[in-house]
Formats: sequence, structure tokens, C-alpha cells
Amino acid sequence: MSQLQLKDLYEGFRNPKTIKALKKLLDKEASKLDKKIHVMEVCGGHTHTIMKYGLNQLMPKNIEFIHGPGCPVCVMPKERIDHAYILSMQDDVILVTLGDMVKVPGSKGSLQDARSKGADVRFVYSPLDTIKIAKENPNKKIIFFAIGFETTTPMTAALLEHVTKNKIENIYFHINHITVPEPMRVLLNNDECKINAFIGPSHVSVITGSKIYEEFVTEYNKPVVVAGFEPVDVMQSILSIVKQVNENRCELEVEYSRAVSYDGNLAAQKLNDKFFERAGHFRWRGLGDIANSALKLKKEYAFLDAELIYKDILPNEKIDDHKLCICGDIMRGLAKPNDCKVFGKACKPNSPLGSCMVSSEGACSAYYKYGNLL
Repeated sequence: MSQLQLKDLYEGFRNPKTIKALKKLLDKEASKLDKKIHVMEVCGGHTHTIMKYGLNQLMPKNIEFIHGPGCPVCVMPKERIDHAYILSMQDDVILVTLGDMVKVPGSKGSLQDARSKGADVRFVYSPLDTIKIAKENPNKKIIFFAIGFETTTPMTAALLEHVTKNKIENIYFHINHITVPEPMRVLLNNDECKINAFIGPSHVSVITGSKIYEEFVTEYNKPVVVAGFEPVDVMQSILSIVKQVNENRCELEVEYSRAVSYDGNLAAQKLNDKFFERAGHFRWRGLGDIANSALKLKKEYAFLDAELIYKDILPNEKIDDHKLCICGDIMRGLAKPNDCKVFGKACKPNSPLGSCMVSSEGACSAYYKYGNLL
């Protein structure tokens, strides 16, 4: 069996002829529907694919996309961003995080604002880049502000493994890792919910396996198709969902079988389990407090936990979004970005009022970037 190549993950999956052929099949299948169906793409990466390639315009009138909460930056509450801001302003601290956090506004400003005031904030592509920063700055406390869903959690765990194994004494962690199934459950339990099916995240599923979506099929009777990020992936997944509805089936399917298995990456899961346990709750921006939806460091690693070490200066008060921002309604599938009164006006990528506009995976950012508003 030949080894999987990077090009195998995308080659041919943007072919216009293939997309048009799938469009014809989808139109035929959708004509058999006896009601309109609403499909939530949980991941912000799928939202950008849908908008970039105009897939929303290719959909039959009786199929509508709902943009979900699968953007880790978008759901980060202001009080957690304030933690990053405050930590970065400490004289002996270098704050390290992933690039999407740079412009996200908290109540005190963004990390970009902190940098303009003299804070040492570093943005990295990989958490392991933190090791070099620590070696080059032995007299500084390096705090890695960890964000992301199950996709990025193993990378933080790998950094933790290196730090503990090599007894590095100047790297600490502020953990903000969150998990996908819990907000999906909250959305479905909402009386206003109109979700008929889900397009499951691909990168998350590479780590967790598709098994984490079983409950939505068996308990909620909602089809789930795990899809890749290319336009053909999304079109094929929508076709699969419509076929399930027409055939009165409700199943978990994996369209992204070239990378996703049922069980997922067991080695990554084991590494996560070594360092993390469930946090009792986490307040999601726009969605509120969701029980058991985030991770925290296990007690034996408390000596690395910046949130505990700096607890005396880190506030815990809940901070609401801007009154005009409707990011919460967008992430609950109750509104679209262009329903917002300030979208593309007072709220733009360079002057965002809400997180859905500032994040590269946010729905508002996708609508602005690909909606002929630039």
C-alpha cells in the first residue's frame, strides 16, 4: 500500500467539472425532499470553503447552511482574552500563542494592542516553537496561551511532554482547549434549534475519530457526515445528507475517509489523557457556560498552570460582547452575518466589534472576504 501524500488530500477536489456534476446530482436528489433542510457546518474552515467557492449559491432552495461554533477564537470569551492581555503585560513574561489571537478584542484591548504598549507577545505556528524562545530567554517566564479544539490539543500535550521530560523550568501554560460535541449538544437542546444534519469537522475528527458523533445519530436522530475542507468534499457530504433524508436513514458517514477513521489517532488521545482532564465548565463566547466542554491541566501539573500561579491578578468576572454584535446568534444558527446592522460598516476585519469578524475562521470574516465587500 502506497504512503499517503499531501497532494492526495486535495488534488482533484477543486475540479469545476466535478463540482458541476455533483450540483446536478444534488439538484435531482433535493427535488425529492418534502421539506427544507438546514445543515450546520460546525467548523469555521468549512464556512470559508462554502463562501470562497460559492457553494451556498449552488445549493437548491430547499437546502440551507447554518454556520456553527467551530472557530476556537470566535468562542473565546473576553475574560479569557483579558487573561492573555494581563499576563503579557507582566515585566518578566513573554506570552506565546497561535497567530489567530493577535487581533481578538478583550475588554482591555487585543494582544496586538498589548504589543504596541511594550508587551513581549510572540505568535508561533507550532507550540513546540516555544522551546526555542525559552532557551533564548532563560530569565523570562514563557507562558504558552493554548487555544483550539481537539485538533491542536495534542500539540500542547507534546510541548508539555517535552517540558516535563527535560525539566524546563521557565515554560508555563494557560489552557483554553475546548471540545466539539458539547456545544453541538447544547445547540440541539435549544428550543429554537432548526438543525436537521451536521457536516462534521475534519481536522478534529482526525484526532478524535468519527466515533464522537455517534450520539447525534442515535440519540438526536441527526445525520452526521464528516467532510474534508475542499469544495468537492462539501458537495459530496451535502449529497450524502440529502440521500439519507430521502431514504429515511440517519447514519454517521465519513466522506473524509482519506484522513479520518472511526477511532482516530489513539497515540494523540493517549498523550492528551496524560496531561489533561475535563474542566467543570467553560463560558463560550455567544453560547454561555457549557459544562465539561473544556480541558484543564491535571493536578500533578498544577506547578505549570499559569492560571493558578497568577490567580491573584487574573479577573474572573464575565464580560459581555458589544451590544450591537450578534456573533452569539450567528454561532447558534439563528442569524447570518449580513443580518447584523454593523456588519461591513462599523464592524470590519480591521476594526472588529466581535470575534466572528476578527478570526480567520469566523463566519463574518468569510462573508466579508468573499461577499464582494473588500
